[in-house]
Amino acid sequence: MLLASCAEPYPVGGPVQMAHGSEGTLLVANRRGASLSRIDIANGEETHRVETCENPHELTVSPDEAFVLVACYSGREVQFYRTETLASAGAIGLGANARVHSAIWHPGGVIVAGAEGRGSLYRIDAEMVNGFVHHYYTFEEIDAPTGTESSPGPHMVTVSPDATQAWGTIIPTGELVRYDIVGLEVLNRRTLGGQVEALALSPDGETLWVGSNADAKIYRLDAETLETEAEIAVGDVPIRIASHPSGDYVVTSNFGGGDISVVDTASNEVVRAITVSGSRDAVQVTLVFNKNGTRLYAAETANDRIAEIDFASGAVLRHFRTGPGGDGLAVID
Repeated sequence: MLLASCAEPYPVGGPVQMAHGSEGTLLVANRRGASLSRIDIANGEETHRVETCENPHELTVSPDEAFVLVACYSGREVQFYRTETLASAGAIGLGANARVHSAIWHPGGVIVAGAEGRGSLYRIDAEMVNGFVHHYYTFEEIDAPTGTESSPGPHMVTVSPDATQAWGTIIPTGELVRYDIVGLEVLNRRTLGGQVEALALSPDGETLWVGSNADAKIYRLDAETLETEAEIAVGDVPIRIASHPSGDYVVTSNFGGGDISVVDTASNEVVRAITVSGSRDAVQVTLVFNKNGTRLYAAETANDRIAEIDFASGAVLRHFRTGPGGDGLAVID
């Protein structure tokens, strides 16, 4: 087991693309505003905003990038919108008090959603037909509650490249749970403690990265056995983790300091820190990369804005205005 602290920074490879080199679409769930925003990255302008369910959180995009799913954290639904216009594309109602915070729309088509309010995980199989979710869909619940009360379920989820397994973090119990989403059962679980929340899977599906909010560190775990391979000290309250598309780095969104820790996955060391706002008052939460890893987007939820960061240089290039409480993010290139 390794415990690594912040090392001397050194340059991270890759082209430096300064302002005016960005393009694509940024989708933002505005959790206080109960809305969804669409931002043109090239000019930084919000092109559309629509009302959603109350308290929308994480977003996930369909394999063809034509639709986005909104996780409704205060209800029992997941909602669908067209990414081009944000027109409604329907909704799926899950079990009572599902309170989905995080969902993944896998490239193979299956949707996995954590039902934090029910203590369970959903596998959803649905098709989009003529711009809407088809009325014939199925969902199956893993680790469903058996009585009138349920234990807390996964806050963040991730899915294996072959769509056979999923993992979820349960904040109050400090647990990490591994699910079989084909056989529909819990495979194993491990208690890490420390209010674990942030979760990311390496591109090859072999390594899990889990963040401890209370202990200001992240765990590197074997994705199958859940055994610890390294513990790495990062910034204060690492509330989210994002894996670089290359797999060479993971980054943590440090709520407590308004900054980002960059971890080299070969050495398991923090190689540099990126200051975004430099303050916990910004309520920095979600982090996402664009597809080629040149840009990183960080949600400053209290400031109603998204920071655009050049990953190679660490420079904050621009800020995009969002609706109230911009949090969940998705990038379409």
